Amino acid sequence: MTRSGWLAVMTLSAALAVAGAAQAEGGSGKGNKAKKGNQAQGSTATVHRSKGADGVTDRTATGPKGRTQTVDRSRGTDGAIDATVTGRKGGTSTVDRSKGADGVTDRVVTGPGGKTQTIDRTRGTDGAIDSTITGRQGGTTAVDRSRNKDGTTDATITRN
Repeated sequence: MTRSGWLAVMTLSAALAVAGAAQAEGGSGKGNKAKKGNQAQGSTATVHRSKGADGVTDRTATGPKGRTQTVDRSRGTDGAIDATVTGRKGGTSTVDRSKGADGVTDRVVTGPGGKTQTIDRTRGTDGAIDSTITGRQGGTTAVDRSRNKDGTTDATITRN
């Protein structure tokens, strides 16, 4: 092996050894700052799930900075699962689900600011589920699904 080849091999092996040591310590070699939406290395977040009195699973998540988010689920009189979400900053959202006469689940979500989003689902004559969504700002979206002979589903979405 020539002297320049030997030097290249030694440089490469030294670089790999340093990168391997950084990975073994749990680091990325780029510091301890996390990107948005990701947890920083060296910090801990926990999720605690428990069965409530009604048998539905509730959840409490504690982030690396100690802030908590709770999801309290409950079973409504019609058997649908409702939820109350208390966020990390104290805001509360509610999710109210209900079963329609045709057996599909409708949903009303009320956010911390009091605005609501409504999803009204209906079962079409071909068995596909259509929906009308009324957004928080008052806009509506209609989703018209149709079932094909081969079992696939097509959808036509109209936004107003």
